[in-house]
Amino acid sequence: MSRAATTGEGVQQPRQVRLTFGALMLVLLLAALDQTIVATALPTIVGDLGSVSKLSWVVTAYLLASTVVGPLYGKLGDLYGRKIVLQVAIVIFLVGSALCGISQSMTQLIVFRALQGLGGGGLLVVTIAAVGDIIAPRDRGRYQGYFGAVFGVATVVGPLLGGFFVDSLSWRWIFYINLPIGLVALGVLATVFQAHGDRISRQIDYLGAVLLAGGLSAIVLFTTLGGTTYPWGSILIVLLVVGAVLLAGFAVAEARAAEPILPLAIFGNRVVRVTSAIGFIVGVAMFGSVTYLPLYLQNVKGHSPTVSGLLITPLVAGLLVASITSGNLISRFGRYRPFPIAGTALMTAGLLLLSRLQVDTSSWVAAAYMLVVGLGVGSVMQVLVLAAQNAVDYRYLGVVTSGSALFRQIGGSVGVSVFGAIFANQLARNLAGKLPAGVPTPTAANPAAVKRLPPAIHDLYVTAVTASLRPIFLVAAGVAVVGFAIAWRLPELQLRATVQAGGSGRAWPLLAMMTPLV
Repeated sequence: MSRAATTGEGVQQPRQVRLTFGALMLVLLLAALDQTIVATALPTIVGDLGSVSKLSWVVTAYLLASTVVGPLYGKLGDLYGRKIVLQVAIVIFLVGSALCGISQSMTQLIVFRALQGLGGGGLLVVTIAAVGDIIAPRDRGRYQGYFGAVFGVATVVGPLLGGFFVDSLSWRWIFYINLPIGLVALGVLATVFQAHGDRISRQIDYLGAVLLAGGLSAIVLFTTLGGTTYPWGSILIVLLVVGAVLLAGFAVAEARAAEPILPLAIFGNRVVRVTSAIGFIVGVAMFGSVTYLPLYLQNVKGHSPTVSGLLITPLVAGLLVASITSGNLISRFGRYRPFPIAGTALMTAGLLLLSRLQVDTSSWVAAAYMLVVGLGVGSVMQVLVLAAQNAVDYRYLGVVTSGSALFRQIGGSVGVSVFGAIFANQLARNLAGKLPAGVPTPTAANPAAVKRLPPAIHDLYVTAVTASLRPIFLVAAGVAVVGFAIAWRLPELQLRATVQAGGSGRAWPLLAMMTPLV
């Protein structure tokens, strides 16, 4: 290391830092794999456990639980130390994984997935915050670039592992595989990770935690179910109203709490406001649109799930290259502002290119389009966390990290649901009046059912699917343009050369929180 990882108590040795960072990467791999490995096995799980109507809840239960507990983990890490909080999160995640593997009904699986999410919500937040305990901001870009690489690898390996376990062993192994990885990470963390400073037990903001969890739960459920399971204008409006009321109550509670779970004062910091806004937009544009690339590859091009996972490799390669390169350049030159600007511009260009996909587009052309998107996303995601961490006082390290993850995750949830509604409506419109009367067509764009269609009907259907995907990428590109405009508002602060803040990030007055987002 070119600069020692300095803490208030001393300097951790380079070997110790490498071992600790390796363990943190294993923890992050657990969280990243779980986002990609389960989807491949869902059809097999339904065939084994039944209850196809509950299929979406296998995903929703984990998403909901992990989203609402993220800020709580961030605050607990600040109060009691990242090491013990991360160890608890890993244990909860592993217990949930084991129980998911032995589930005998869909209801059991959903409940255990929620338990797994209660632990998984802390894996990402506390792991990234823990880097702040051992790596100075000036060097942190390079290390967080490696974190971006872990996500990229998990994006490719996840579907492939899921397909392998389903075909060769059992779908239950998609959960069992977490156990050995998690146990190794636990052992290394217990041995080499030195907690930063002495933590003093303080009062937990339980009211704030309940209000935030309730408000986010209502919002996530609204965006998950709206436009697909229920119309947007249905009884779901009640969820939106309840969520807004609870979040307003949360803001009031945080202003009065002695130890707020998500101190609103950090949003008086312009860097935090801007990075939060960009993170939300990246979540909407990236997670909401890229989710539909496998649909194009499997339904339109006719590839298997495993092959389609391999064909998305260019996007992941772009993410890997950009994430590692940007991290190293930041560590070398000490500047981070150019990367979100360039990244959002590349995202916009790549999404516009994806909107040009046709039924006969070659795989090489599609790969080039995906590469551009990956380069854009890789230049943005980890840099936003670094900038926010560097802008606030050390005592806010955990909450600002959890806040960054929270905005990105909420953005992804909103994007997936909104784009899902767009696709469903566009597909129905593009098929209307074009198919012979009485011809059954797949209603859920199922690849196996699409392949069984008669040739003439198949051509009409895949053309309609392609046309229905175009608005998704165009809307995502429009959202990315907004992110590009906001990125220009990101201040460039000098990156600190030590872990501890030298008096930066003071507590901002409540009035400052009422200023516009950017």
